[in-house]
Amino acid sequence: MDINVSELSKNQTYFALTQTVLPRPVAWVLSEHDNGKLNLAPFSYFTPVCSDPPLVMFSVGHKPDGSPKDTWRNIVERKDFVIHLAQRELAAEVTRSARTLPAGESEVEMCELDTVAFEGSRLPRLAGARVAFSCELFKTEEIGEGPQHLVFGRIRQIWLDDEVASVDDKGRLKVDARQIDPVGRLGGSEYVTFGDILDIPRDA
Repeated sequence: MDINVSELSKNQTYFALTQTVLPRPVAWVLSEHDNGKLNLAPFSYFTPVCSDPPLVMFSVGHKPDGSPKDTWRNIVERKDFVIHLAQRELAAEVTRSARTLPAGESEVEMCELDTVAFEGSRLPRLAGARVAFSCELFKTEEIGEGPQHLVFGRIRQIWLDDEVASVDDKGRLKVDARQIDPVGRLGGSEYVTFGDILDIPRDA
């Protein structure tokens, strides 16, 4: 099948990209509404982009009515947020938290998720997730006809469940991907979990 992307609608392009660029890690982003309640939403246009400074980026669209999403507004107004990686047993909650709620309502409360204090962060982290990044807003950019909002976050603190992390005899961090067991986004309503892990050393 040959696809001329210039002939596709915006929605057709979205479905073509999300069903071919895979798997995609999910940024489960916690931010704070102006009423103090916690917003939570998943984004799968997400990746690390720089080590110095340590930056991650995720892309935020708009609500169905065309208004800005709460995540983007909250981050622009308050400048901080927490990104989680969700594991297999939280996949249903990830999907539930993608619902469009009235502005100011909390997906954390809707999904009945617990939070705990996150050292070095004003905001808490989700108690059930095995990886969390405390971020401050580095910058935002608009791109495309939508437009999409690109949010660049500077990582200030990383929390790892003790079950997934260790330090080797050379003092290097070793994270066990199998123990994290993160879900990756596919197309439609599908996620992928870990199967075989290939360990292929590079030539010197």
